[in-house]
Amino acid sequence: MNSEAAFRHLPAIEKILQHPRLESLRDRLALPILADCARRAVADLREHWRRSAPAPVDLDAALARAIDLTIAQAARLLQPSLKRVINATGVILHTGLGRAALSEAARMALLDSLTGYCSLEIDLATGKRGDRHVHVAQLVQALTGAAAACVVNNNAAAVLLTLNSIANKKEIIVSRGQLVEIGGSFRMPEVIKKSGAKLVEVGTTNKTKLADYAQAITPRTAGFLVAHTSNYRILGFTHEVEIRELAALARVHNLIVVHDLGGGALVDLRLWGLPPEPVVSASIAAGVHLVTFSGDKVLGGPQSGLIAGEAELIQRIKKNPLMRALRCDKLTLGVLEHTLRLFLQPEALPQRHEVLRSMTEELRFVHERAQRLQVEVQRSCNAWLVAEVVRSESEAGSGALPLEKIPSHAVRLRAVACSSSALARLLRLQELPVLAYVREACVRLDCRTILEREIPLVVQALQTAGRILAEPGSRRAKK
Repeated sequence: MNSEAAFRHLPAIEKILQHPRLESLRDRLALPILADCARRAVADLREHWRRSAPAPVDLDAALARAIDLTIAQAARLLQPSLKRVINATGVILHTGLGRAALSEAARMALLDSLTGYCSLEIDLATGKRGDRHVHVAQLVQALTGAAAACVVNNNAAAVLLTLNSIANKKEIIVSRGQLVEIGGSFRMPEVIKKSGAKLVEVGTTNKTKLADYAQAITPRTAGFLVAHTSNYRILGFTHEVEIRELAALARVHNLIVVHDLGGGALVDLRLWGLPPEPVVSASIAAGVHLVTFSGDKVLGGPQSGLIAGEAELIQRIKKNPLMRALRCDKLTLGVLEHTLRLFLQPEALPQRHEVLRSMTEELRFVHERAQRLQVEVQRSCNAWLVAEVVRSESEAGSGALPLEKIPSHAVRLRAVACSSSALARLLRLQELPVLAYVREACVRLDCRTILEREIPLVVQALQTAGRILAEPGSRRAKK
C-alpha cells in the first residue's frame, strides 16, 4: 500500500477526541490541549507512513494507532520531566543530576517556611522593605571574615556581575594559565567580554610572575582577576603568583583583586583526609577585595553564586541593574541559608552535610552497603542477573578535586537476557530512574552515592526490568 493511499485512512481529529479511550484524558487536559495532542499524533503517523510504505491498513486500525499516539503525547505533558533519581554513578556532584544533594535541614526548609509566604524582603522589626541578601550575608560574613556578601543565581553570574560592576569599559588583567573553560562550554574570556571589561592576558600558560602583572598595569586597569583552575591542573614546570603578593601589588596601585574560586570551600577539606581546595576565608585574609564561589558544589547547597568581600564594593554590585536579572528567589536563599548554618559547627559536617558525608564516608561502610545490595539483587534476580561486589573509584565531580579518585565499591551486574547498555537504559526509564554506568560490558552500581534507604528501590527497579525483558516481544529492549 503506497503512502498516498494510506493517508486517506488518517482519522479526523474530532473522531479521535470523541473516542471512549480518551475519556479520562478529557478530565485532565483542556480540550484545545488534547486536540493539539491528537493533531501531533496524526502528523507523526502521516510522517511515519510517508517515510515507509505501510502495510494495508483499514480505518479502525489507523484510528487505534492515532489514539495510541495521542495518549502518548498527552502522557508526556502529564508526567513530570524533572524527576527524583537514584545516583549510582559514583559522581557525588553530578551536574546532570543537579549537583549537590541537599542536607536534611535544607530539605526541611523547603517544606516548612518557603512554600508559603516568608520574610524575603521585609524587616520584621520595622515592618519596612528589607534586603533579601541579609538572610545569607550575615552567615557568609561570619564564616569567611568578609565585610559583606550577596548572592546571584550561579557562579558564572557572580563573575559577570562583579566584573561589570568594577571593570566595565576598563581593563582586567588575567594570567594565561587561568583562562579556564567551565561546564557547558562557557569560557572565562567570553564571560569577561560580556561583562564589558577588556581582557588583558599576562604570562604564559605554565608560568606567570608578579612582574608580568605589574608591567601590564595602565591608567585604564581596574584590577586583577584570579581564576582557580578547579577542573584541571597544570603540573611540572609551573609558577603562579601567590594571592597575597597580588593583593599587595593591587593596593599599591589602587586596583581591585577578584578571586574566582569556582567551588569555594568554606572549610579546609584536609580535616577529613581530602586534598586541599582554596578556602574562601583564606582569600579574604590574604587581602582579596572580592571572592566569588558556587553554592552548589562543595558548599553543598542550591545552584547559586556568592560574592563576598569589601562592603563598599558589595554595595556597588548590589546597586548594579544586572542584579535584578541575576538575583535569587526565596527558595534558593532559604535552602542556602540552612546549608550555610551547618558550617557553624564544622566538626558535625560529615554527619549532617550530604556532600561531605559522601566524600568522607569510610570505605568499609560503602563496602557493607554494596554487600547488602548484592545479596538483595542476587536473591531477587538470580534467574537473569549475576551480581558481585567489586572495587571502584568515585569522584567529586563538577570540577571539584579534579585529580582525586575516591575509593569505593560497586555492584557489578552481568545480565543473561540483555546487553549491558540495554539494562542501563531500562534502569534509566523506571518510574524512579536509576542512573548507573557501563564498564567492561557490565553495568555498575557505585554504592558511595547510593543511600541505605535506596537499596530496596534499586532492587525493585531491577525486578521491573526483569519483568519487561521476560515479556513477549521485548527483543528491542534486550539490544
